[in-house]
Amino acid sequence: MAAVTWSRARCWSLLQGFRFPVARVHLSRPTMTASQQDFENAMSQVKLLKEDPGNEVKLKLYALYKQATEGPCTMPKPGMLDFVNKAKWDAWTALGSLPKETARQNYVDLVSSLSPSSEASSQGKSGADEKVQESKGLMVTSEDGITKIMFNRPTKKNAITYEMYQDIILALKNASTDNTVITVFTGSGDYYSSGNDLTNFTRATGGMEEAANKGAVVLREFVDSFIDFPKPLVAVVNGPAVGISVTLLGLFDAVYASDRATFHTPFSHLGQSPEACSSYTFPKMMGPAKATEMLLFGKMLTAREAWAQGLVTEVFPERNFEEEVWTRLKAYAKLPPNAMRISKELIRKHDKGKLHEVNAEECTVLKARWLSEECINAIMSFVSRKAKL
Repeated sequence: MAAVTWSRARCWSLLQGFRFPVARVHLSRPTMTASQQDFENAMSQVKLLKEDPGNEVKLKLYALYKQATEGPCTMPKPGMLDFVNKAKWDAWTALGSLPKETARQNYVDLVSSLSPSSEASSQGKSGADEKVQESKGLMVTSEDGITKIMFNRPTKKNAITYEMYQDIILALKNASTDNTVITVFTGSGDYYSSGNDLTNFTRATGGMEEAANKGAVVLREFVDSFIDFPKPLVAVVNGPAVGISVTLLGLFDAVYASDRATFHTPFSHLGQSPEACSSYTFPKMMGPAKATEMLLFGKMLTAREAWAQGLVTEVFPERNFEEEVWTRLKAYAKLPPNAMRISKELIRKHDKGKLHEVNAEECTVLKARWLSEECINAIMSFVSRKAKL
């Protein structure tokens, strides 16, 4: 069979309409196709939304509705000065030949995601005050001198969305100035985090360039917030970690892992390049050869291998992992906080400028990678393989 060459525009059109498996795993509904009643209910829910979801979301809803009811766009392209109708036309045509049933399901899922998230709340707890902030995919708690930032999308393997990136930046900003002593990241459910949610690449209505530009800006700000964080930063890796959830570990002060955790950075498989300063931190921690195995060849490490190579501080048996780690962290949170801040600054300050420089360079390279046909084709191949499972 002759090889097929995909143009950037064609690949983007397909990616825009494809619902990645990362966002489809373990759905609670028994079927993957929304019924007509589900679709009608979703249309009714849209009318009841109390907050304006924004123009980007409204354009997506319009496009999915038209695709679900009429199929692919056959309308003539509006004039350049007809801004509103051109924006609608662009959003609809971006869905390409997406089947009506899939568009209907995507519409229902999008409306469902617009339901109000839990607001920040405070409540008394025996012997301690606990503050809880919960948003879509993230739960932040402050108790016993510890700020805990938990990836909270267990049915999606804790994949990180753009909204979660922004929420984490805010959580770190708040934790840097509050009265807690240390900050801890962990995951809900079986996974620590499966890394970047691939649907991040498909949600920008402006096309590939907009997605790449937005991604590079968000990623740089996100990683900078870890570089500049002044308090002890600890990762409690409760299960498999993938992609950016692994590369960020080079910016943590301690990493505790369950013996069932694994560490995987499949960047080359997706036509991408390292991020979160891992092109600098990983060779320093584990040596160039071992870093190459992970970052270039995508070798997955067990928790014990990650410990041997300096990525993990200590490995605990799964049966008592949570109990031992959190007992230890509560003890650390009783240490003099200013002394730990000053000590961290001494340890990290000589590398801080270099880390910001590396972060900026990595984001620039990644932006170019995301726009490359090699990256798009790699993601398409990944998606195709997953769809067959």
